[in-house]
Amino acid sequence: MTDRDTRHRNSMQKLKTHVDERIAAANEQRGLLLVFTGNGKGKTTAAWGTVTRALGYGYRVGVVQFIKGQWECGERERLAEDPNLEVAIMATGFTWETQNRESDTRACREVWQQAERLLRDPDVYLVVLDEITYMLKFGYLDIATVERALRERPAEQTVIVTGRNAHRELIDMADTVTEMRDVKHAFDAGIQARRGIDY
Repeated sequence: MTDRDTRHRNSMQKLKTHVDERIAAANEQRGLLLVFTGNGKGKTTAAWGTVTRALGYGYRVGVVQFIKGQWECGERERLAEDPNLEVAIMATGFTWETQNRESDTRACREVWQQAERLLRDPDVYLVVLDEITYMLKFGYLDIATVERALRERPAEQTVIVTGRNAHRELIDMADTVTEMRDVKHAFDAGIQARRGIDY
């Protein structure tokens, strides 16, 4: 065995010891609050990936889509027939298309009622609040209302919040916050969003 091989083996053994110690120290079991935020692409896609994972284990999942719900969504189309998946969609679609604060607020609060029901249901393992950060930013929903529903949800339920500019109180509450950051984006070069890749 070469010196390099020996150094590599020793380094990997140290890493394994460190990882094993961290795994042993993680002994709490409960649902999580995950926030996927930032200006980069992939927040909703990451949430749908977790939805697929949970459904794969036979768990019940609820997805509430604010803003992009009326847009074509390959993940939603593929998973729609799963009896363990429930999807609620805000009726107005993109708020920058409607440009009507009153109707957008009403549509938001109607779909929020579905979210609240899911957040109270102990049989729902995972709830995704997709693009809800915009509802808070535009004032369609009050942060105290959302925060209360999240705090009062069943202990085993995990919630994923997606969207840019996540409210600081959501970030403070969260167990895990992932920030997607644009390094380079095809759209900036005039390339259209691609079906099956971007949506």
